[in-house]
Amino acid sequence: MYRHIVYPAQMETQSLGYLRVRTTTQNLLPIEDVTIRIYSPSSPDRVIEEFKTNNEGLTDMISLPTPPINYSLEPSSIQPYSNFDMQISAAGFESVYVADIEVLPQVTALQEVTLTPVPEPIERSYIISPHTLYAEYPPKIPEPEIKPTGETGEIVLGKVVVPEYVIVHDGPPSSSAQNYYVKFQDYIKNVASSEIYATWPEASIYANVLAILSFTLNRVYTEWYRNQGYNFTITSSTAFDHKWINGRNIFDNISFIVDSVFVNYLSRPNIIQPILTQYCDGNRVQCPGWMTQWGSKSLGDQGYSAIEILRHFYGSSIYINTATQVSGVPSSWPGYNQDIGSTGSSVRTIQEQLNTISDAYPRIPKILEDGIYGPETANAVRIFQEIFNLPVTGVVDIGTWYRISRIYVGVTGMGV
Repeated sequence: MYRHIVYPAQMETQSLGYLRVRTTTQNLLPIEDVTIRIYSPSSPDRVIEEFKTNNEGLTDMISLPTPPINYSLEPSSIQPYSNFDMQISAAGFESVYVADIEVLPQVTALQEVTLTPVPEPIERSYIISPHTLYAEYPPKIPEPEIKPTGETGEIVLGKVVVPEYVIVHDGPPSSSAQNYYVKFQDYIKNVASSEIYATWPEASIYANVLAILSFTLNRVYTEWYRNQGYNFTITSSTAFDHKWINGRNIFDNISFIVDSVFVNYLSRPNIIQPILTQYCDGNRVQCPGWMTQWGSKSLGDQGYSAIEILRHFYGSSIYINTATQVSGVPSSWPGYNQDIGSTGSSVRTIQEQLNTISDAYPRIPKILEDGIYGPETANAVRIFQEIFNLPVTGVVDIGTWYRISRIYVGVTGMGV
């Protein structure tokens, strides 16, 4: 369902973007009847719209005015997205205030909020800093793309593993900034939503997501910061790593792409570790030998595929590799899609996990746990995909497999 909100626009615009809010507990259980109020930063005392979450913790899809799309398709001094503030409140839970949520034209912004039960009313707040392609941030300090062994960043892991969490230091390495435990996929979605525009060609988004994944897995694989005496995986400083913004919204198409490729990274022949794929914007900052974000967008416009974009910048020897293990999941991806006619233990795993999830999300129907992927299982998968913002296909691909696993771990408390 869509609602069209009209309010006095800040600029000449009638383009529309979309926003949806999801509220859950720490265990990913939905929170119903949460009150959401949206404000314009220019009129912080006037509520634009008020609405509530349903029994799946979701709001309706809200349409909001944005600048014209062309501002996000080429470098511009005009901010290409609208900002909105949001207050989230529910009886028995802390309230949350999020300032400067970013809404781009023609795509859906997702604001996911975890609420904590509290005996007394308190409020937690986030201020979303500007997008890296619009505001100025420190450029990346160059590093070798392969970390030599025997130095400070000596490799200590035997294989590439996708971690369940990364620990993000919210500032430069030597600062006293706070550390945050962030689910790996959530971290990648946050960074990609902070560093590229969701309005770009799909191939350009894929290329940038793969670069972010490879860079992050290099930090994980080499234990780069831990080997320097720090207690975190990666920082939020653009001078050293990527821009991660605590509490920010993501975008649904970026989320889809991350879910479909998060086990992938970039490799060179005969080198085990993921490539430290550094990049710059290519507008304010130039970086020969690295990918430029605006250059990747231009190549996407020209019909280049994601791997062609990456090879254009990093050389023809680069290729896409796959991690051998994903941490924090009961069962790893079997390596092929589950669809009508599939049978066996992988199908039974899906059925068992969906039945458990349906206790918290009752719109998902109970299904027979017989290891046979029939129409009833496909229907349950489609409803799960709809609830959790996945492409509604009825097929369990890699993105759906790991999302089912993640929600199952959450609602059963296995991850606590």
